[in-house]
Amino acid sequence: MRPTTTPDASTTVPAAAQPIQGMPAWYFGFEGVLTSSFDILKAFPAAWPVLVVLGATNLLVSLTVMRSRLKLLKALWKGRKTRMLAIGLLALRFAVHAGLGALGLAMESTAAHVAFAVGMGAITVTLLWFDQRVTLRALAKN
Repeated sequence: MRPTTTPDASTTVPAAAQPIQGMPAWYFGFEGVLTSSFDILKAFPAAWPVLVVLGATNLLVSLTVMRSRLKLLKALWKGRKTRMLAIGLLALRFAVHAGLGALGLAMESTAAHVAFAVGMGAITVTLLWFDQRVTLRALAKN
């Protein structure tokens, strides 16, 4: 273990004893936009370069700025709930689109796709924040 000094105190704390930092709220915004990308592209087909840049930025930020939080990310993805959350969000998207299509109410307007994108983004950010909160509590107990 390599000792580290906390920024607000001169005491030395072992690196393993430091609490795991959660992902900042702005990081979940990236995930929300990427989750909404299908409907964003349906509403604005010319937006694909912006989504590619956001995806690359998300990857770059994950591998650089968020490097110190990789332990949390690994713990999140090890958890069955996080994987089920990702699968559930995909299933929700397909089910809503298929259900509306079967009822003859398929989303064809720009406003409908934007509204669905905003809804999916909000659901994603909320669920990821809650999953992180639960995981951080569980890791703090260990």
